[in-house]
Amino acid sequence: MQQRPCRRRERIDQNSFFVRIRRGIKTLEYRAERSIKPFVMGRKNWLFSNSVAGVKASAIAFSIIETAKENRLIPFEYLRFLLEELPNTTTAQFENLLPWSDKLPPECKMST
Repeated sequence: MQQRPCRRRERIDQNSFFVRIRRGIKTLEYRAERSIKPFVMGRKNWLFSNSVAGVKASAIAFSIIETAKENRLIPFEYLRFLLEELPNTTTAQFENLLPWSDKLPPECKMST
């Protein structure tokens, strides 16, 4: 009877191989994993969404919040700013509301 190789040993070898090859990408992967952590933690709560529209609304809200974080904005202040300004904004002025815009008020930005 032929003996099978140890699966645990194979996994260790594969992981060390990938770490050696992707050493430069490693930090980017950790940052990406940290940014999706809130989605993973809230996954069980989303099972109780009553409609597709509710799921889409949640996805839009989380997308805005995570984009604000990546652009070094305070999410609560940025959302407040958006909700106050959007009703009075024309489509030509939408660019001024984007998280990377220079025209955002200073209270939305994190201190450096």
